[in-house]
This record gives sequence, C-alpha cells and structure tokens, in this order.
Amino acid sequence: FKSTTMSSHQSQGVQQLLAAEKKAAEKVSEARKRKARRLKQAKDEAQQEIEKFRHEREQTYKEYEARHLGTQDDLASRIKVDTVHKKAEQNQMVKASKDKVVARILQMVQDVKPQLHINVRQSDKA
Repeated sequence: FKSTTMSSHQSQGVQQLLAAEKKAAEKVSEARKRKARRLKQAKDEAQQEIEKFRHEREQTYKEYEARHLGTQDDLASRIKVDTVHKKAEQNQMVKASKDKVVARILQMVQDVKPQLHINVRQSDKA
C-alpha cells in the first residue's frame, strides 16, 4: 500500500513538474512573441521617423534651392538676360575698336619693308 501511495505521489510530482515545465515553456514562448512584436513595432516606428525626417529635409532643401538658386525657368531667364548683356557689350567694343583695327591692318599691309630672311645666305653674285 505504501509503495502505491509513494508511486502515486511520485507520479503526481512528476506530473506537476511536467505541467510546470509546460507552463514555463508557454510563458517563455509568449515572452519571445511579445519581444518580437515590440521589436517589429519599434522598427516600424523608426522607419516612420526616418521617412518623416527625410521628407522634412527634402522640403527644406527645396525651399533653400528656390530661395537661393531659383527655379529652372528663373535660371534660364537669368542666363538669357546675361547673354544678351554680354553680347551687347561685345558689340559696343567692336564698334569702338573697329575703325582703329582696320586702320592698323591697312597700315601694316601698306608699310611693307622687304628684307631677306635671316636664314637666307647672301651669295657673292649679288
């Protein structure tokens, strides 16, 4: 009778241990799941913050670009105006210098002084 009771107590103790082990395994499993959910949630929140920050920085850059560089149309029109001004300046310089340059070229063409090149040897026949 004692051995049956002892055996019954041991069996009950083993069953309790197995149940406790199973319960502990479930708690560990649930804790791991909670941890995985928290990590995923933290990752999602971090990604949202990154996207928000990126959007803010892009907006700031676009505003800076618009203030300091202007739009493409503004840039093209500034280049066009600058080109027109430079062309006008060059035309004025040509007008102012044209007569002097033509006179100088004519003078150089008319005042030809023929002489032998330094590499030409003079012969006794001359």
